Amino acid sequence: MTGMAICRMAVMQRITGRIGKNGMQKGSMHMNDRKMVLDGMMGLVVGDALGCPVQFLDREELRERGAVTKMEGYGTYNMPPGTWTDDSSMALATLASINEQNRIDLRDIMERFLDWEFHGAYTPFGEAFDEGNTCSNAIYKYRDSHDLATCGETGEYSNGNGALMRILPVCLYFIQKEGISDADALRQIHLATGLTHNHLRCHIASGLYYFMAKAIVAMAPEKAELKTCIQCGLEQGFAFYHAPENLAELMHFHRLRNLNEFFSLPEDEIQSDGYVLHALEAAIWCLLHTNRFRDCLLRAVNLGDDTDTIAAIAGGLAGLYYHYEAMPAEWLDAIQKRDWIENLCLNK
Repeated sequence: MTGMAICRMAVMQRITGRIGKNGMQKGSMHMNDRKMVLDGMMGLVVGDALGCPVQFLDREELRERGAVTKMEGYGTYNMPPGTWTDDSSMALATLASINEQNRIDLRDIMERFLDWEFHGAYTPFGEAFDEGNTCSNAIYKYRDSHDLATCGETGEYSNGNGALMRILPVCLYFIQKEGISDADALRQIHLATGLTHNHLRCHIASGLYYFMAKAIVAMAPEKAELKTCIQCGLEQGFAFYHAPENLAELMHFHRLRNLNEFFSLPEDEIQSDGYVLHALEAAIWCLLHTNRFRDCLLRAVNLGDDTDTIAAIAGGLAGLYYHYEAMPAEWLDAIQKRDWIENLCLNK
């Protein structure tokens, strides 16, 4: 059986039908689902914290300074080891909303972003920091208008990675949910993305992330290689978006169409700045070029530039594949408010 055939079978049996290995129908919030959230979200937070101290150092500066090999502190924001940034804050605010509302409540999510922005909720030390301009603009627009339809930025130059970095809990909610089509899930994922980044390119990036996460959740228990999972997810995603109104935007993602060719690209052809496409490519490249959680996140951080977000995006998928138990204990021990985050993931 080919890898893609395995992909389709696994996804149909374990996600669309929500069938467990014992053949029983799974509930919408089975304990295994909460463990999935812990795997993915802690991967995201750890990646964010690992990259925080060296954010904005470019690749050459990092090489001259010395590569990141452990959880460091201080640096760019003069914060102690294990400090996480806006990436984790916005993702955790979203997760808290999902836990309490048991649905994707866009207004509740935006209200929590206001609480983060103005009152320091969902932060390590009671103060928001490292916020991107597009997210900031959207939050201020929402504060002034309370209009969910217009707060997100729509311009060509608003295609940053600030929605992709926080979309994982929304993706996991729909991966866990019974009886929902990809079309219905993606409609809500696009709306959640569009709260801050409402350009089609960002919608597609979030959608591809959903399909990759979904393939990992379906296929990793069957011992599929990570590359196969990613390939499956991307193929499903590109098939979903193959429509006349999307074709021009899909051209921007052409390097991800052939993972063998993409894998062969040298590091100097991978950009790791805040542009959503570059962030997605960099995260996938790191996932493909490593075979351990630790190595994936270190590779992501040592690409330089937007180190925290690249590592957070890669870390979410790496966490789903390698699981919480594969995360270095010394990294987890350093995470600020670790117990609170883990309880939020487990909805305790």
